[in-house]
Amino acid sequence: MPLHRLNSLVIGVPNVGETAAYYSDFGLTQDDTGWFTTRDAGQQLKIEHAPTRRLLELSMGVDDPDDLDRIARRLAKLDIPSWREGAALVSHEPVAGFRAVIRVAHRLTQAEEPPTPYNGPGRRERGPGRAPGVLREHPVRPRKLGHVVIGSTDHTVTRRFFTDGLGFKTSDAIKDHGTFMRCSTDHHNVLVLAAPVNFLHHTSWQVEDIDEVGRGAFSMLEEHPERHVWGLGRHHAGSNFFWYLKDPAGNFSEYYSDMDTILDDQLWTPETLEGAKGLFSWGPPPPASFLHPEDLAALMTGSHQAS
Repeated sequence: MPLHRLNSLVIGVPNVGETAAYYSDFGLTQDDTGWFTTRDAGQQLKIEHAPTRRLLELSMGVDDPDDLDRIARRLAKLDIPSWREGAALVSHEPVAGFRAVIRVAHRLTQAEEPPTPYNGPGRRERGPGRAPGVLREHPVRPRKLGHVVIGSTDHTVTRRFFTDGLGFKTSDAIKDHGTFMRCSTDHHNVLVLAAPVNFLHHTSWQVEDIDEVGRGAFSMLEEHPERHVWGLGRHHAGSNFFWYLKDPAGNFSEYYSDMDTILDDQLWTPETLEGAKGLFSWGPPPPASFLHPEDLAALMTGSHQAS
């Protein structure tokens, strides 16, 4: 596919300072330009002021300018305008209206992380020492932005924008409700959900292993138990371990590890998932506030007033 990575996102919130402090606690590093960076992928999150929380911009990477031309032609077939801003191709998603920015970008390469030694029946990987997960003292810092989950009042139109327009591939679907799509070899980089209002549901950030998922969440909750949303658990779609937290603006953020990768499209068969399988494989059941965030009614009211 012309696309090969999820570059970054810009979110709008009414409480910029408070939300920025949360993502610093989460393990992202703010540089002198205002962008938050990850260990492996550089500038990946920017927080700007907006009357209500919302996704303002999502950026993806391609290999060369010819890829931008190909995506522009795909968008034109859907009657969706696009234009150049410098070296980038820009369009607006037709339902929620956020900016989609396609840039020529280097392919993300991550140095191989040695596998965490775990003992098991008949398997003594770590020898006589304690498990490394109980010895780590360094703060958890995400390696990269993994995916973004978007609620859309017209799931079909938003899905077509990503697949038929930008060139995302479909990995799995939730029956009558959502589509997992990828612009890299990760199982999904965008999940679009049918929703009563357009909103950003959550962002997801890769860490090394399940111990870092747990350590990151425990650190975030130590002085702020109100941040907890859902976890620890494991998804079926993508297979990743997860723990969800909530930022002060109401957006969820996820630590994840062990995501499925799709290296050959022909060796992957998308599933249409139903019931609990569309949400998780094991773990506590999701709270009602995860499925229907508590501020949706307020977001709907704000959307109606704005229109």
